[in-house]
Amino acid sequence: MSGVTLTKAIKKYGDLEVIHGVDLQIDHGEFCVFVGPSGCGKSTLLRMIAGLEETTDGQIEIGARDVTAMDPAERGVAMVFQTYALYPHMTVEENMGFGLKMTGHPKAEIQEKVSEAARILKLEPYLKRKPKALSGGQRQRVAIGRAIVRGPEVFLFDEPLSNLDAELRVDMRVEIARLHKDIGATMIYVTHDQVEAMTLADKIVVLRAGNIEQVGSPMELYANPGNKFVAGFIGSPSMNFIEGIADEGAVIVPAFGDFRAETSVTLPPKGEKVLVGLRPQHLTATAGASGAEVDLCEQLGGVSYTYLVCSTGERIIVETHGDDVPVSKGSASVAFDPQNAFYFDAKTEQRLR
Repeated sequence: MSGVTLTKAIKKYGDLEVIHGVDLQIDHGEFCVFVGPSGCGKSTLLRMIAGLEETTDGQIEIGARDVTAMDPAERGVAMVFQTYALYPHMTVEENMGFGLKMTGHPKAEIQEKVSEAARILKLEPYLKRKPKALSGGQRQRVAIGRAIVRGPEVFLFDEPLSNLDAELRVDMRVEIARLHKDIGATMIYVTHDQVEAMTLADKIVVLRAGNIEQVGSPMELYANPGNKFVAGFIGSPSMNFIEGIADEGAVIVPAFGDFRAETSVTLPPKGEKVLVGLRPQHLTATAGASGAEVDLCEQLGGVSYTYLVCSTGERIIVETHGDDVPVSKGSASVAFDPQNAFYFDAKTEQRLR
């Protein structure tokens, strides 16, 4: 069983610690996605698992093996990078089999493994072409095929779709999800795009500044974020955050005309600030009333996004679906059902339960 376990994993560059004692269990066959803003440490953590970055302290295990001090080639992992890193003078077939050729595998075995990988990735028509004759998506499939032929215990993907245009990214997300379903291997995937994370992952690891903020399935993190950071990062468009004031069993929201949101969560003392989190689809805007001014309306066919500025200066997004006509200009009043709200401590930014 080839799961991955990190125990108090630390990475330092000199005196600068960038990964702070990470503990993480990734089970065999899971598709685990590391997400977070640029500079949060997700690629560094992936490279530590690959052996491309030395682990300063702690332990990394793959299956039952302690690989912390092993060379990358001994770890049983294959990595797919953001750049395709294909040899321009080699054909697709030669690129995919090159690693096995260098390790002395028999020619017949290489041919068999390359043919199987090409079948899985639908690359058979392109085996005799060179990379310059391929599209970006096809080149990325070749890079993935090169990983497949090695038969690794764990696949590692470092933002593999970031160089592709929007349509190709969608197509390749489907390809990677299908690949995981077909071969059932453990996969660890790094992205800053939470849409990729939500659509691909069995397990999401949200990172910030070298620490894990929360781990869970996509819908667990969406429905039950532990803090403001996770709540704002998971979901597209991002959650709105409006300042409120704690009252007896309720939160007063000045931005919405001192609306009183009744709640059963444990609030701070009366008069203390509370952050109210509201997803765009849980807000409604009614035209012609005072309270907020429309800044911009994006109508995208089946869905529309209205950007409003509240009387308090706070900015919010309201999502409208189907035949519901969005408020596209002028003034609007905004309302929400308190049952759909999330509440966060204004000082610690932790979720109030």
